[in-house]
Amino acid sequence: MTKNSDGGALERRSYGLSEVKIDESTDGEMMFSGYGAVFGNIDSHGDVIAKGAFADTLKKAKSSGIWPAMLSQHGWSDGGDTPVGIYTEMREDDTGLWIEGKLAPTERGKEIYELLKMSPRPALNGLSIGFRAKDWSVRRVPEDPIRTLKAVELLEVSLVTFPSNTRARVTGVKSEFNPQEVEDRLRDAGLSRGDSVKAVAVLKSVLLRDEAEPEDNLRDEEDAAIKSVAELKRLAERIKALATH
Repeated sequence: MTKNSDGGALERRSYGLSEVKIDESTDGEMMFSGYGAVFGNIDSHGDVIAKGAFADTLKKAKSSGIWPAMLSQHGWSDGGDTPVGIYTEMREDDTGLWIEGKLAPTERGKEIYELLKMSPRPALNGLSIGFRAKDWSVRRVPEDPIRTLKAVELLEVSLVTFPSNTRARVTGVKSEFNPQEVEDRLRDAGLSRGDSVKAVAVLKSVLLRDEAEPEDNLRDEEDAAIKSVAELKRLAERIKALATH
């Protein structure tokens, strides 16, 4: 059985991804990415979202310029319904609804960004969607999900602490690594311009290695990591020697 709705109640579904990666960023913007929803996975409410469910929302957002909001905890936190940033990209792939967003340089935005970056694990990395169901089919046999959502109106995607479905979380966080700033500080510490440039290049290679594709040659990657660490150690010893003079 299939049902349609022109103005259903606001619903929320939470998802979560497995890890947060720190990516290189030279512009200082507080960026993150991940999956706001995962297709074909039964959530805690017994629903499944089908591929294509967000197609109409995404088409309208990109044509009108009015995108789903970025909230914190669905607006239940101190900031209410005040957005904490904007989404710069949303698209469906075989996994689910992939999103990329930029946090606002406000106190709340900076706080969320620091929580996303925490080590050895992020303090916050859940994602949750707020939507209205537009088209769905209902369960026919006990093994089926209660509903299969075929089309939804996506209103917002929130960063949340407790996602009800552990498969959709933030997967990427861009750091504030600024090569020029690092180079300047190394030169202030006494390194020559050549050594400073070399040190920054090594640091960039270490950061970029986290973004290597799964099919990369792991042996080559391991050798490159060993060389990078050795290079950093030599530069660190040089900085220490200069600082003692």
